Amino acid sequence: MTTRFLLALLPLALAACGSGDGNSTTPSAPVAAQAAPAGQKWTEIVSKTPENGYVMGNPNAPIKLVEYGSRLCPTCGAFANTGMKPLENTYVASGKVSYEFREFMVHGAPDFAPALLGRCAGTAPFFPLLEDMFAAQPTILPKMENANAFQQKVASLPPAQMFTAWAEQLGYIDFVKQRGIPEAQARACITDKKAIDEITKVMQGGTDQGVTGTPTFFLNGKKLDVVSWDEVEKALKNAGA
Repeated sequence: MTTRFLLALLPLALAACGSGDGNSTTPSAPVAAQAAPAGQKWTEIVSKTPENGYVMGNPNAPIKLVEYGSRLCPTCGAFANTGMKPLENTYVASGKVSYEFREFMVHGAPDFAPALLGRCAGTAPFFPLLEDMFAAQPTILPKMENANAFQQKVASLPPAQMFTAWAEQLGYIDFVKQRGIPEAQARACITDKKAIDEITKVMQGGTDQGVTGTPTFFLNGKKLDVVSWDEVEKALKNAGA
């Protein structure tokens, strides 16, 4: 999948943000909690995965939750704002569950700006910055109202310049500056070809697994028909968490 193909996803695919009626599964036997390495917490252990996502928690957790999400998807934001703290503090902290986030460019070009900036500071700040971006959706999403017109305006630009234009339009450069990322570093991250290619590969991997919208969750490799925290928590409990 080329970057140009992803840019063709506009007009906005907002209808692809959120669907699902839940899954009915037979509960598994409870799994045992696993202690973190001495002096550490599982919620503080973050690494980049071979699939170019970022995972929090016990790398050998018996229950692995993967989310394909968009930082501009309201349903993803609703999940994050209601579910991230209990997911981290109850399930990831126990060592039973790991949580991986993979970018899925459901809106095409606009999604690249926050996705690239979300990786800009490295692994440790990845999830705090992700949560901050979801929490900031009420101020960011109104700037998407004329997204189709803005995309037409910047459509002739090379991808890296287009993503920079979107970052400026949505206010993300100032957003990350307020969180300790210098502007020069932010602008360099937005035009980082290696990072752009990695995110494109994440999108391709999701498409190959049948992801068509966000959020899409996988639990131990099985796609879940759920979108809300209540539904995800039920699936975690059914898996023995």
